[in-house]
Amino acid sequence: MPTPGNPFRLDGRVAFVAGAASGIGRAAALGLAAAGAITVCADINGEAAESAAEEIRAAGGNADGVLLDITHEVAVMTAVADTVAKHKSLDILVSTPAVNVRKPLLAYTSEEFDKVLRLNLRGNFHLMQAAGRIMADQKRGSIILLSSIRSLVVEPGQGVYAATKSGIVQMARALAALLGGLGVRVNCVAPGVIETPLTSPIRNHPEWYKAYADKSALGRWGQPEEIAGPIVFLASDAASFVTGAVLFVDGGWTAVDGRFQPPL
Repeated sequence: MPTPGNPFRLDGRVAFVAGAASGIGRAAALGLAAAGAITVCADINGEAAESAAEEIRAAGGNADGVLLDITHEVAVMTAVADTVAKHKSLDILVSTPAVNVRKPLLAYTSEEFDKVLRLNLRGNFHLMQAAGRIMADQKRGSIILLSSIRSLVVEPGQGVYAATKSGIVQMARALAALLGGLGVRVNCVAPGVIETPLTSPIRNHPEWYKAYADKSALGRWGQPEEIAGPIVFLASDAASFVTGAVLFVDGGWTAVDGRFQPPL
């Protein structure tokens, strides 16, 4: 249930952000901290995770940097348990890490297939499970996973990545159904094309970059900071009746049927 006051504030709540070293994860960590959350910045790049935490502390917030590979179950369980031991709670989980091997399905190797599923599905599963168990005991919490427009629309070179992003949605819905009665909410944010390290190779191809920009209703790429607001919303009491949902933050990509302007 929502608490009195500003429903978007997260003062005193503990947020664990996986993938906080860069891109959407870093923007999410900074956004949650700006809303008042105590923020644990976790990433496989430990130095960059600590850098994100230091940026939060320099702005007057409370943050820790944690080295974490989410594909390792024991490491995830330990990191989450350590967070609860130190801060006495876990109120928010945000998981952003993902990888894509961009090549046609018929050219994929088994090793490449396993690489994408291991991080995108198995890694998120470890985090959902570890955080979900704690939140179920607390009878409160918000879990936010990163899906994608690729959970709905796809193109050559995105098939396995798209499958994992659809899978994340279904795992989130299943957990939302399981934990809803205990006061735990589980949702997905589905970004469109966002300028992050994952999409950086596209910037080296001007025609490709422009084609993606032109596909959205807004006619441009998004920035990581534009995903932070929706994440803060889903973490907050402003979204107290939102669970099992997928919030598309895609500049209108999935709403637009091409960019040709027909004569009216």
